[in-house]
Amino acid sequence: MIYNILVTGGAGYLGSTMVPDLLNAGHKVTLLDNFAFKQASLNHVCYHPNFSVVKGDIRIESVIAPLIKKADVIIPLAALVGAPLCSLDPVGATTINHDAITLMLKHLSKEQIVLMPTTNSAYGTGDENNHCTEESPLRPISQYAIEKVGIEKELMEHPNAISFRLATVFGMSPRMRIDLLVNDFTYRAVNDRFVVLFESHFKRNYIHVRDVSRAFQHALINHDKMKGQIFNVGLSDANVSKKELCEHIQKHIPNFIFLEAPLGKDPDQRNYIVSNAKIEATGYKPEFSLDRGIEELIKGYTMIKNSLYGNV
Repeated sequence: MIYNILVTGGAGYLGSTMVPDLLNAGHKVTLLDNFAFKQASLNHVCYHPNFSVVKGDIRIESVIAPLIKKADVIIPLAALVGAPLCSLDPVGATTINHDAITLMLKHLSKEQIVLMPTTNSAYGTGDENNHCTEESPLRPISQYAIEKVGIEKELMEHPNAISFRLATVFGMSPRMRIDLLVNDFTYRAVNDRFVVLFESHFKRNYIHVRDVSRAFQHALINHDKMKGQIFNVGLSDANVSKKELCEHIQKHIPNFIFLEAPLGKDPDQRNYIVSNAKIEATGYKPEFSLDRGIEELIKGYTMIKNSLYGNV
């Protein structure tokens, strides 16, 4: 089935991978983004007749309401993502991550489909064995995680909504994020050849950015059996600690050195082993392994360097 899809924040890290995939699948896509990061990540799809662009703010009702009215499917990606960014702008985090989604839900009909990314960060440290399923108690710590939990509760009151609790995402994207853990550690391995770890035994789950896109497309095809539910989305064979992640990277960059030191603390205290069995039971299976993603990142970092100032 072909849909009219509204993607908010679609020029970001997830969206700049997902929007081209949706267009290639035959859907009509309208992008709403404020382009706050001055990104030009979707230049390569502007030729497409099924692609439309609106520059605007999701918090403004006169902007978002008419776009929602024309859509069959809404994919709200616009957000301040991660605890550090939300700490820098707590007011913006509340108005974007919570209030704007509440506004969106107010304008939705019961027939419209909503596919929304939420977060594994909601689990905190999991149960006494650090294991998490979709039924596990939520123990959010940071503002980012707390507001994602709150908005997920509102979201699941909509009959055609699906929430994807995403693992930590990795991989190259047209609008790159180097601050995500696999991306960050691989960048340091390529450019610095070392990293200092804190809480090195903390485990978390990972998922490639292209597999996130595939999960959303899978939900469009299998919407009737997935609607009204929450799904963890991650690699079942990649519940690994920071130290184990570095060991994966070291296989590809043998002279990469990692040291452990008590010099920091994760604001979300993410230390969990996540089950992805529920979404896998619907027929979804990730394609990109952790090692394949590291190989891809090494290629990407050969081309780009995250440096604004300097002569080298």
